[in-house]
Amino acid sequence: MMSLTSLWLPILLSTVFCFIASSIIWMASPLHKKDYENPGEHEGSMLDLLRRAGFTPGVYVFPWCTHGKPTPEMLEKMKTGPWAHMTVMQGPPSMAKPLILWFVYLLAIGITVGYVGAASGLGAGVNYLRVFQIVGVSAFLVHVMGSLPMYIWMGQPWKTLPGRIVDGLIYTGLTAGTFGWLWPKATLINPAG
Repeated sequence: MMSLTSLWLPILLSTVFCFIASSIIWMASPLHKKDYENPGEHEGSMLDLLRRAGFTPGVYVFPWCTHGKPTPEMLEKMKTGPWAHMTVMQGPPSMAKPLILWFVYLLAIGITVGYVGAASGLGAGVNYLRVFQIVGVSAFLVHVMGSLPMYIWMGQPWKTLPGRIVDGLIYTGLTAGTFGWLWPKATLINPAG
């Protein structure tokens, strides 16, 4: 079996390539410009409400439902709506920590797909397309399929899914392509010693 240490270069470069691509996609392309709604004139009153209510950082669900037999009040709230998931974040926004965590996440994906490629029996000298196929399926499962639970369970608007799929396909192609390109070559054994 191929060792992960022999795959350090495709792991690191695929991480860097995906990180750069995500920066370009989110900062320079129009792909995600309409993913989030502007609260417009309601922003001030919403912020005032959040401050007065003293929400601590966390994810909140409205209306709140407890497990067990629903009460008539709970059923009425569920029936009339509106329904929401709200994330209250800690402190003022900072890009440093999320960018570092995003890089670590991409690195973990690189390590994982490298492991899958090595564990699937891909040895040194395997051709580009075979590596692309195995590593690509693994990367696709994370980059594309991994976002679906947010749509299924958390109410993420389905209109944003095509953009996430495009992102995921780009990251998948970069990851699989980098591994295919830099997969260790077969070493020639010199019989003369």
